[in-house]
Amino acid sequence: MGKDKKGDEAVFLRKKITLLRAFSLLIGSMVGSGIFISPTGVLKNSGSVGFSLLVWFACGLLSMFGALSYAELGTRITKSGGHYIYILETLGPLPSFLFLWAEFFAIRPANSAVVSLAFGRYLLEPFFAPCAAPVPAVKLVSLLGYYMVLSLNSWSVTWSARLQTALSVVKLLALALIIVPGMMLLAQGHTENFQDAFDRQSLVLHKLPLAFYAGMFAYSGWFQTSFVREELVRPERNIPLAVIVSVITVIVGYTLTNVSYYTVLGRQDVLASPAVAVSFVQRAFKSLISVVPVLVALSCFGTMNGGILTFSRTLFVASREGQWPPLFSMIHIRRHTPLPSVMLMFPLVTAMVCVGDIYHLLNFFSFSRWLFIGLATLGLIIHRHRHPELHSPFKVPLFVPVSFTIICLFTVAMSFYSDPVSIGFGCMVVLSGFPVYYLIIHRQMSSRCRSLFCKFSYTQTTVTAGSSPTRNQDLLRKLIEHLQKRKAAYSISDTFDSTKNRLCSYLFLIAENEDEPEPKPFCKCS
Repeated sequence: MGKDKKGDEAVFLRKKITLLRAFSLLIGSMVGSGIFISPTGVLKNSGSVGFSLLVWFACGLLSMFGALSYAELGTRITKSGGHYIYILETLGPLPSFLFLWAEFFAIRPANSAVVSLAFGRYLLEPFFAPCAAPVPAVKLVSLLGYYMVLSLNSWSVTWSARLQTALSVVKLLALALIIVPGMMLLAQGHTENFQDAFDRQSLVLHKLPLAFYAGMFAYSGWFQTSFVREELVRPERNIPLAVIVSVITVIVGYTLTNVSYYTVLGRQDVLASPAVAVSFVQRAFKSLISVVPVLVALSCFGTMNGGILTFSRTLFVASREGQWPPLFSMIHIRRHTPLPSVMLMFPLVTAMVCVGDIYHLLNFFSFSRWLFIGLATLGLIIHRHRHPELHSPFKVPLFVPVSFTIICLFTVAMSFYSDPVSIGFGCMVVLSGFPVYYLIIHRQMSSRCRSLFCKFSYTQTTVTAGSSPTRNQDLLRKLIEHLQKRKAAYSISDTFDSTKNRLCSYLFLIAENEDEPEPKPFCKCS
């Protein structure tokens, strides 16, 4: 009997992510490869030490604005799915599908490839120092690490969340081993690398968007709780709290880390280093030359784990919404993990790791990522205007999403001038989703919608057969609610109004216990 009861139990994603796990997910996703590889990109495109520190702080402030906007979206929209579900619910099915298309073919595989390559590079660095690790060996170790994370997320949500919690502590330890020696040297008066920190002659304005891309890549991860919204315990409280505490922690940590880097390493040293953290330890703390690279590699491992944990939920929600194959809405019946969604990224990430370069991949996917994040916060502004009556447990001042949206879209536009080749490829990936949407998804939606309304019409002929009035009322209310949600998305207002009116009148007759008239279907379908 116990087994039968367990077998009949509904299969769904469980609420297993507590406040501590949400905080660990955010810290583990933000503190990864970025702070250990992005300093070179930020410094190269900002021009000087002083301007690079300003870019790091500005990226942190911008991340806080975005995180607060997403926290409000997470309390307004109760579904998992992150950027995808927010764009779908606020801007409609076409922009959401374009995001999904870019996320699958550009954003997520390229991002995962960058993090896994950083993992392989730092893990092998101690074995080949002072020489650089062979590229084939780095790529092989990178893929092995990524496959380990895939296997873990296919096995158990609980264990992947526990690993994320443990690796969050490792990430903070890695930062501490860089911050403490740097601050000690700074206190001793080693400020020679900060002389003429704001050299305006080295500043190139049209390169600043690429500096922001590198900095925002290091902060990326502040939106991760929105991907697992349905699995969060008390999300209306825990989302804002986890977001605020984690982003402030990372801003302080990143600022101190970069100050430590520049205390020990000069401008040319940072630009020439393939692994800044390793170069730092070689100069400042040689006794830890074999420890810090391993901690950095584990930090990257945690970022890969957080990325897979959240992206699989995007595909799961998209298939549930009818914009992705139904296979990816399936959950393992015993392990309660979205197994097909987890395994889908296997071939694309493998290909990008084999052929890609970190900084070209970074520019390639950053265009699409920040374009759609800007659209998601634009959707929050529109959603507020359309639904002023909607109560939200957490609400930010309007200038927060407005400022974030303007800066995101402006940076995306400027990046075309900064790196037209990589950004052009990213734009082409987004645009290639248009014909796919109109040839497959839009046509499929229209066909499904017509079939749905026909079934609703015929449901009226059988809804009361052998059923109680209470059960009939519940069913019809659900049908009306579903129609209301899908009216705007499918642009079928005439059919919607006709069907809704008939269902409402039918519901009224049941409530009054009157005789039910013989319904006449409005279309003929098999």
